[in-house]
Amino acid sequence: MDIYTAINTRRTVRDFEDRPVEAKITEKLLDAGLKAPTNDHMRSWEFVIVNDKNIRLKLLEGIKQSVTGAETEAETLKYLESWGMTDKQQIDMYLDAIPKQQAMIYNAGCLILPFFREDEPILQPKSIHSLNEFASIWCCIENILLAAAAEGIFGVTRIPDCNESENIKKVIGHPDNYVLPCYLALGYPAKNAKVISQKAVSVKDRIHFNSWSKTTEP
Repeated sequence: MDIYTAINTRRTVRDFEDRPVEAKITEKLLDAGLKAPTNDHMRSWEFVIVNDKNIRLKLLEGIKQSVTGAETEAETLKYLESWGMTDKQQIDMYLDAIPKQQAMIYNAGCLILPFFREDEPILQPKSIHSLNEFASIWCCIENILLAAAAEGIFGVTRIPDCNESENIKKVIGHPDNYVLPCYLALGYPAKNAKVISQKAVSVKDRIHFNSWSKTTEP
């Protein structure tokens, strides 16, 4: 698939067919990830593939039963309003996402846990430069998502909170100096998979020339 087609095809999907992603395809996706740029040229990334549903259940123990504590759509809407959300597309995305936080990880055709090595505490950065390792792994993850789209595979990321990170280390047993930036759940979309339309943004409205105040080309 042409790279621009893959970019335009990629979408977040949280509803998956009961169909595993073949090992050879998973390796192909991860190989694409390893082609991403990295801050130190060393690509100090490791991947844990979790296809054992019992292990997935143990990982899910770290995720709260309800992200918001709300049990109904009306309660969730009230919670989102407290965040100051007013955009309908953004609200629709969260209304779809919040109830599926556990199911999307459990039901994925392939669950990948990407890790990067940290040279200094990520939550205590001295400067933007200190986040190089964190930035690099996300280039890797985007490569994986685009390669997956080219294979007809879609997915979703979930960034863990502190409690989840502790549980992940307990279940997976990764070294102290490796950090998981997100769960990466991939799979073939279910026939009834809900796909939220992306927010339409004109690139011309986001370009500045030579200074922030200049939005027309000299």
